[in-house]
Amino acid sequence: MSTFGRVSLFDCNRIAEVSDSIDEFPIAIRAIAEQHRPSRMPFFRNLAALDHAVASDPAFLGQIHLIYQSAMHATRAAVYYLPHLDSPALRKRKLQIFVDDYGLPGGDTHHYQLTRAFRNIGAQCVLEDEDFGDPEELCHHLDGETARFVRLAQILYSQSLGPWCAVEMMSVDWMRALADAFSVHFPHFVREPYFEECFSEMVEERHAEESLSATQIVLKARPALLSETLSNAKLMAEALDGVWTHLDRCVQNARRMVEQA
Repeated sequence: MSTFGRVSLFDCNRIAEVSDSIDEFPIAIRAIAEQHRPSRMPFFRNLAALDHAVASDPAFLGQIHLIYQSAMHATRAAVYYLPHLDSPALRKRKLQIFVDDYGLPGGDTHHYQLTRAFRNIGAQCVLEDEDFGDPEELCHHLDGETARFVRLAQILYSQSLGPWCAVEMMSVDWMRALADAFSVHFPHFVREPYFEECFSEMVEERHAEESLSATQIVLKARPALLSETLSNAKLMAEALDGVWTHLDRCVQNARRMVEQA
């Protein structure tokens, strides 16, 4: 069995030149996901270590919600533009992922669940749910790494299936890290439906396996797509690192403001 250590964009092209690399595609994606594992980023431990008075500030929570929800919205919206999943069987599989996110009982969605989770801990949300729409308009409320991620998701998701695979492979890791960090300050946070339903039903794990399986079907039919698929997965993972960096900057700024006061 092949193993991949730290995966660079050069490695993505090299892997694509190996004759059996399509069979090893899941290994390469898992290596990228491990290299960019969200829970390794300082944001999560620094959020957990915040003074409770800082962590529970409504404006601070609203800023965290804006950044995180924007990144999540960008990927959920971009999934509708995934290429190559054109056969009836692949369209059916893609539809099931849409249903998992946007077909919850009573017309609920993961987007609405996330906002309620933040409002339940006192967040003063910057945007209403329905204001999360066109990516470029959303970027008017964002800056730095998160704006870059939102724009890049719109571009890369429509070009190849790699970014989708990378994000789905990492999602359960960041959801658990976020739930754990906030639960230090708000013990009930992890029991919010946004987290509890995903964890109990292993929704993210199922999406990760589906993304790899569907993409392998496409790559076996069109092996020339492999290099671009891996390279775009790597670019998306690097951009996601930037979102956690941006969130950690918010944590550090909030801490500094209290210390200066």
